[in-house]
Amino acid sequence: MAVRGHEDAWPRPKSCRVISVANQKGGVGKTTTTVNIAAALAMHGQRVLVVDLDPQGNASTALGMERDNQTRSIYHCLVEDEEIRKLSQPVPDIPNLWCAPATIDLAGAEIELVSLVAREARLKRAFAAYDTSDLDYILIDCPPSLGLLTVNAMVACDEVMIPIQCEYYALEGLGQLLRNVELVQSHLNPGLAISTILLTMYDGRTRLSQQVADEVRSHFGSTVLETLIPRSVRVSEAPSYGQSVMTYDPGSTGAVAYLEAAREIAHRAQTVSG
Repeated sequence: MAVRGHEDAWPRPKSCRVISVANQKGGVGKTTTTVNIAAALAMHGQRVLVVDLDPQGNASTALGMERDNQTRSIYHCLVEDEEIRKLSQPVPDIPNLWCAPATIDLAGAEIELVSLVAREARLKRAFAAYDTSDLDYILIDCPPSLGLLTVNAMVACDEVMIPIQCEYYALEGLGQLLRNVELVQSHLNPGLAISTILLTMYDGRTRLSQQVADEVRSHFGSTVLETLIPRSVRVSEAPSYGQSVMTYDPGSTGAVAYLEAAREIAHRAQTVSG
């Protein structure tokens, strides 16, 4: 990791980049991508906050967050106006990385948000009250749905990153996600853009993976990162140890791929297609 990652300094963005990692399809690698990109960026000098908006709380688990019935979580920020700074926790063993955790309370937030004023902009308001000058990236792990939590993420961010798995149903449902992004652009957040598409679960032994990768590239062009994330047992194992693969097995193919993807993101200008 040291050899691969430290030969050059990764540039800091001029201002904090707020990126939602979204795809309403489950099992495409949203949480894995959020956690490992965040860890790789932090390990190369970037100051990163992960906001776990998924009621399952998998990103919080993978980042080693201690959670119990008393834990203040992103739920309390959305519903009770708790400051994000107060509930963010430093991630063990990775300097420059913090996490605003999710708890199961978040499962009821969709219903509770319905009756609140400006329900789509609760997270945006929380970010506005947070001095982001000491952060380079905020990565938001969205739930596998297009409900109010995901809409809150899209209203609060500047960029959307979409992980797409290299499998048969990869593009199924993607049209609906793109329409939702367009709706948020039209009505709630004109500056929103799809900046990054990351191909995950790539299996170089199958023709199908290559076909899907080619099809996604033909649709989205330079928005798609050059780096492909391969299927990796080590990536799957890491969360059970409360770690990202970047610390669990930094020499594995999955860790190296996420490092390269994070490097691409850090070096990319914020010129995006949307």
